Amino acid sequence: MGDGAPGDDDLAAAAGRIGAALGERGGALGVAESLTGGMVASVLSRAEGSSDWFAGGVVAYRRSVKHDVLGVPPGPVVTERAAMAMAEGVASLLGVDIGVGLTGAGGPDPQDGAPPGTVWMAVHHDGVTRSVVHNFDDDNPSVVCRRSCAAALDLVEETLGSG
Repeated sequence: MGDGAPGDDDLAAAAGRIGAALGERGGALGVAESLTGGMVASVLSRAEGSSDWFAGGVVAYRRSVKHDVLGVPPGPVVTERAAMAMAEGVASLLGVDIGVGLTGAGGPDPQDGAPPGTVWMAVHHDGVTRSVVHNFDDDNPSVVCRRSCAAALDLVEETLGSG
């Protein structure tokens, strides 16, 4: 894509590699998304054999869903703490081995004091939750979402040792 965001083929390839890794080792994956609005779940669900390893996702766009459904503590939601709670919460809710959480300021406006393009994501696996922050230099929500989706897939691949 001309805007530097990954294309559909790139996202599909990453999902395929995740599926292959989970197919070899077993296990299941679930996602909790905010700013990406289900994009990660959509990409994963279209991968070959995904019904064997992808449990589903929660689109937690409203703060109340993050707090009430996923167990995100009260307070700002564009934070490391929120992303980690989302990953842990979706893993527990869906009964999966790997939980992924994404939250951020997609743009065009700041959120919780974070500038547009600030995205926290976390992965919970084997009782350990690790997080990363990305500062995508863009205030176009579509671009930030695609970059966030790709980064989340990369994080899962790294976690599985397949990236």
